[in-house]
Amino acid sequence: MLRLKALWEAKFKMNLRDLSLKLGVSQTTVSRALNGYPEVSEATRARIVAAADRYNYQPNTRAKSLATGRSMAIGHVIPLSAEHEMVNPVFGDFIAGAGEAYAREGYDMLLSVVRQQDEQKAYREMSSKRSVDGVIVHGPRLDDPRPALLNELSMPFVVHGRVPERDEDYAWLDMDNRRAFRRATEFLLDLGHIRISLINGHETMDFARRRRNGFNEAFEGRGLGVAFDLQAAGEMTESFGFHHAQRLLALPNRPTAIIVSSILLAIGVQRAISEAGLRMGTDISVVTHDDALSYLRNGDELPLFTATRSSVRDAGMRCAEMLIERVKNPENGLAQELWEAELILGQSTGRAPNSSF
Repeated sequence: MLRLKALWEAKFKMNLRDLSLKLGVSQTTVSRALNGYPEVSEATRARIVAAADRYNYQPNTRAKSLATGRSMAIGHVIPLSAEHEMVNPVFGDFIAGAGEAYAREGYDMLLSVVRQQDEQKAYREMSSKRSVDGVIVHGPRLDDPRPALLNELSMPFVVHGRVPERDEDYAWLDMDNRRAFRRATEFLLDLGHIRISLINGHETMDFARRRRNGFNEAFEGRGLGVAFDLQAAGEMTESFGFHHAQRLLALPNRPTAIIVSSILLAIGVQRAISEAGLRMGTDISVVTHDDALSYLRNGDELPLFTATRSSVRDAGMRCAEMLIERVKNPENGLAQELWEAELILGQSTGRAPNSSF
């Protein structure tokens, strides 16, 4: 039955000419109404939008491109690196969120996977060929050259994250990583933990540098020294979390708590704790960052991990919305949003062993 319904809709889906005849208005009026041109009255626009929905009319992307002078596509350039795997579950959820916004606005997505040394070339080709109307920049790095390059190319863009020391001349959306990890560390200090480890992402990435700074600031704010030997940074995988946690748990004076930058790392840490015959939340506490991944949930009603939570899927959708708005209205100011992470209490934390608290 569903298959027959889909075939019927595909066969009888209206084109622009049919819809204009049905409404008794010109094809130009229909096109302008559906593309948001201001010269169409709101009453006419509402009537056309309602009819388009009723008759299953979907504008031809190529025709829409010709009408607006835009490609109706947004670009994502993904560099292949020996040090960092960009295509991971976090990226997948971000793209899913962005894709919802693209579908709603009639945009296609152009995903270009290139060698790291060819990244800037890819942006230049997108600009010269006009294959996209704008790009979303992923994983900003220390001294990242991409904002300057894209400004030079006059290519609309939004950065997911920020480039250190220069966040004034481009649009961006970021989570307050420094504040989130300072709060997480202060939470553990309040529970009596002093020897706290940080297992971070690659610290050539801006988000990881800000998280480490927040972690260190929490200790400095209490007049405590930071145990730098308990910090580690690397690829945020389950295996990295597992092996580093193994090393920490084998120390004569092991940490009583671990803060990690990804739920993937946290799962590895949990495995190491279990194999060491210890109890997470009792013998050793764990706090993680949780991107609220669609297929890797941090428990349901009762979270497994205490976590700083901020949905990367929501971030993807919002970045896409910001970029599309910038493409449509380039004269508007640069949108810049800093999101707060929520501190979620789970089963993975408790008072420090032998604490006097």
